[in-house]
Amino acid sequence: MELELKMADVGRYRLRYLDVGSGTPVVLIHGLAGDYTAWLPQIEVLRRTHRVIAFDNRGAGQSTQVDEPISTADLAADTLGLMDILKVDRAHVVGRSMGGAVAQHMALMAPDRIATLTLCASFARLDPLGRRVLLNMREALEWRMSWADHARHSVQNFVSADFFNKQPERVAAIEKLIGGETRLPACYSRQNEACQTHDTLDRLGEITQPTLIMAGANDPICSLTATAMMTNGFPNARTEIFDNASHFFLMEQHEKFMRLLTEWLNGHEM
Repeated sequence: MELELKMADVGRYRLRYLDVGSGTPVVLIHGLAGDYTAWLPQIEVLRRTHRVIAFDNRGAGQSTQVDEPISTADLAADTLGLMDILKVDRAHVVGRSMGGAVAQHMALMAPDRIATLTLCASFARLDPLGRRVLLNMREALEWRMSWADHARHSVQNFVSADFFNKQPERVAAIEKLIGGETRLPACYSRQNEACQTHDTLDRLGEITQPTLIMAGANDPICSLTATAMMTNGFPNARTEIFDNASHFFLMEQHEKFMRLLTEWLNGHEM
């Protein structure tokens, strides 16, 4: 799959993005780790039926990296700004982990521009376990200043015990991917802090768009406690739990995830 990547100036920042396919727009927002490539399996499928926009958040991938305070609301404004540049008036928004937190702010800032939300392994407010896990991962990076060491200390948080024990080659590939990061560690730390402080829980009732919540039953970062907060807070939400899967359930149970996502998008055509 050959993809043409471009750069867009959004405010003071340059964002690397991909814009492929045609039809109803779908905006994909990656999480704290990685960049737009986290969505490659989904892009390959969705581009056949939708216009798919994926990008590197500010502070990740090939987008502008600056050591400065940042919030999930800032990233939401970036995403809406990119939609402006690409002349996308309204879109389905799919976010994983931190990307789902960003998507919530987009719906609060510009509700008329968001058709549906799909929140994958995400949160409106982290629970104490999620906060501790994120803090531990950030401290591992800051203490060692090595992405490879960070990956070795973090990878077990992303997959279920069953996956970790039975698929060592795939676990090693995930660890290598995380360990090959080139972003500024400070940008990761700033966005890690943004996740820690993200809190839209008391405003979820304002988000009336159809919302699909998907979560891994064994996820320590965005636990079933955090998932239940969203399920109970959104007025128009459906929740799907992936048993025996964790934060990377999109990878652990790819076929189930793609079936649910495509059915959801096709069932909510604009």
